[in-house]
Amino acid sequence: MRLNLKDIIHVPGAVRPFIFQLDLSDLEFSGIRPIDRPISVTGQVRNMAGALVLEGTASTTLHLVCDRCAKPFTREKVVPISTLLATELADEANDGEIVLLDGDEVDLGEVATTAFVLAMDTKNLCSEDCKGICAGCGVDLNVGVCQCRPEVDPRLAVLAKLLEDKESE
Repeated sequence: MRLNLKDIIHVPGAVRPFIFQLDLSDLEFSGIRPIDRPISVTGQVRNMAGALVLEGTASTTLHLVCDRCAKPFTREKVVPISTLLATELADEANDGEIVLLDGDEVDLGEVATTAFVLAMDTKNLCSEDCKGICAGCGVDLNVGVCQCRPEVDPRLAVLAKLLEDKESE
């Protein structure tokens, strides 16, 4: 979505609100497509003493798979959007912090997409205390107890054998 800012570029204190839906369902993260609903983007562009400030939020419900236990889960994701807009850059040092206008317009879809993608987590957990899956027996450690026998250090194998023999008597 493109937003025309012609009316507020030269009017200090002027505000231009925006609200739109953004479809990012084709984006893939770690082999899955967690964004299956449109992202709701709301906010405003304000002229603050000649500087254009874009502030808003992008929010949706993500459908994820836990990286520890592999269970599917949903999570609300709300991403703040805050950037400066300019018609030209004074120096190249700030080019990552300022979005250039295309004439009198800003591509809100591009700004929101960039903010949302950069805010995506690299690791998704169904809960902070998720125990995951046992690598040996495959049991979900959140639900059950591991059925694996502890591995014995080869140097102590003879002693372990003695303990097993004593238990079986």
